[in-house]
Amino acid sequence: MTVDLTDAEKQSSNEIPHPSLQEGSSIYGSTKVFPDYQAEDGEVYFTLVHGIAHESSVSFVAILQATRALRKGFESAIYFYGPGSLNCLATRGFPTTGASAFPGEQNINNSLTTFMEEGGKVYCCRFGLSLHGAREEDLIEGVIPTHPLDVQDALIHYKRKGAIINSTYMF
Repeated sequence: MTVDLTDAEKQSSNEIPHPSLQEGSSIYGSTKVFPDYQAEDGEVYFTLVHGIAHESSVSFVAILQATRALRKGFESAIYFYGPGSLNCLATRGFPTTGASAFPGEQNINNSLTTFMEEGGKVYCCRFGLSLHGAREEDLIEGVIPTHPLDVQDALIHYKRKGAIINSTYMF
């Protein structure tokens, strides 16, 4: 189907040639500024997530960072609380659980499963689940349900272990 364009639309579309660069062209440098640190014995990385699945990249990026830390040798744990608890549900999917109505719908589930399979711990606040009518029985297998008062104590626990703390928050 051909769309009729006005003269102004044609002029605007043709001001810059397309594609301006061929696919595969480098438009960013590749120099890594900081060393590729690896964990030293006993180092810990703790992530707090207060972000809703698929509402932004906050939750997904936090999972990727925690996984990267795990692969660098850190003891790594993620704590989902508030609306972030929804990230831990195994019931995601449409038209059936586990199905993807759009590409990437299962990214969070798959990434959390990989994180746990590789040795990471995932905690999920029960109160966060209850705020949204989510059931504890619907958690991804391996996720550890926690009491609402555990959020602060988990932070204290991991701080006392000397953890690097990555706290993400979406409002």
